[in-house]
Amino acid sequence: MLLLFIAACLGHLVLMVASHNWFYGLPLPHWMTDAIHLLHGLLVLAFPPLLWWNLSSLFDFGTFGGGALSAYVILCWTAALVLLPINIAFRVLRPKPRALGKVQSEIVNIVKQLGGPPAGVGKKRLEPLLPWNEAWQVEYVERTLHMPRLPAAWEGLTILHLSDLHLCGTPDRAWFRAVMDRCAAWEPDLIAVTGDLADGLDYIRWVAPVLGRLRCKTAAFAILGNHDEWYAPDKVRRRLRRIGMHVLGNSWEQLDVRGEPLVVIGQESPWFPPAPDLSACPAGPFRLCLSHTPDNIRWAQRAGVDLMLSGHVHGGQIRLPVIGSILVPSRYGRRYDCGVFDEAPTLLHVSRGLGGDHPVRFLCRPEATRLILRRPLD
Repeated sequence: MLLLFIAACLGHLVLMVASHNWFYGLPLPHWMTDAIHLLHGLLVLAFPPLLWWNLSSLFDFGTFGGGALSAYVILCWTAALVLLPINIAFRVLRPKPRALGKVQSEIVNIVKQLGGPPAGVGKKRLEPLLPWNEAWQVEYVERTLHMPRLPAAWEGLTILHLSDLHLCGTPDRAWFRAVMDRCAAWEPDLIAVTGDLADGLDYIRWVAPVLGRLRCKTAAFAILGNHDEWYAPDKVRRRLRRIGMHVLGNSWEQLDVRGEPLVVIGQESPWFPPAPDLSACPAGPFRLCLSHTPDNIRWAQRAGVDLMLSGHVHGGQIRLPVIGSILVPSRYGRRYDCGVFDEAPTLLHVSRGLGGDHPVRFLCRPEATRLILRRPLD
């Protein structure tokens, strides 16, 4: 009986996490997302004592509510004993995308680099002190992507992909300066920033001095995310333009890169509707799309996007061995939590991001990524 109780509680947790992820992936107001957090937390805590108190009459379908509770417990057992193992097996056995080539990374402890913890003045400056928290470490990743429609002239073209800075006072600006200077040393051809830049009106003024340290050879592009929508998005856009970034919004631009046309698309929905109108967009050139959330992947497939860059989900921030991510704010749950995903004709890259509303990370370091585009191997 105890094992069945534990399995039911685990299944309940699985169902609550799935529900939380789905609802949190919707374009809801800030207060409503906070309410979703609270409601799911209360439901997670309320179920075990409710089940324990009703174990003796669990399958007495004649009692008031007995049938409903019994049916839900069966659903919980199914989630724990069938759905969760299948999901874990799918993730562990998922083949490496064919387009993903060589991957190199270096982990840098910014605390050692700066000579002290960059706690800053944020309201959550004590959270990074939690044991095993990796929030101060940054993984600088270089991923080679073999793109089928890449023009020969673009062999070796590089894109710096940054996402989810969540400027909120913690970490402080010294931490971000160190990260941006390292990214600038990569000297990428293009820069792509995929939203959630500032968490609070006081920190919008950080956007220009932080991102203004970056350098690129051709052009820098940016879009906004859901947190930017909460805090004066027009001010964020003005500061990005001030440092020379192309702020796409829900639109597209065509530019010449090494003598070949490139179409860069901004996709800020669902928080800034409507989706981009591509009716006048030329169909032939390579299409690069910046979308804050990976949930727009089906739209990108229909739009013939070659490469889509996203963030938003932070890799889950807290990951467990084997199981992986848990809380992932997406309608697809954990499916596109971080890394590279081949969803032909679109290749999707999801960054774990640099910051977060909560500076807490376990087995999920902040990430800055240099993408190297190459022609297919065969």
